Amino acid sequence: MTTLDIRQQLHSYLEVADDKKIKAIYTMMEAEIKERAVEYTDVFKAELDKRQAAYKSGKAKIITATESKKRIQKILKAAGK
Repeated sequence: MTTLDIRQQLHSYLEVADDKKIKAIYTMMEAEIKERAVEYTDVFKAELDKRQAAYKSGKAKIITATESKKRIQKILKAAGK
């Protein structure tokens, strides 16, 4: 069984498991879950909201991932000289 299969089965199980089992699983994993949790500051969230609004309104200049990669490669190449 692949990791993907296991993830899918666990996800399906968590959807229907009773509260007691969910709490037990959470208790076993709580430290790791909290360790991996990402908390964003209000300032960071506000900046994301501002950028999203600019994107939606068409005011933001957007480039493709390919163009971004090209720019990064160019910068790295220049820095290596």
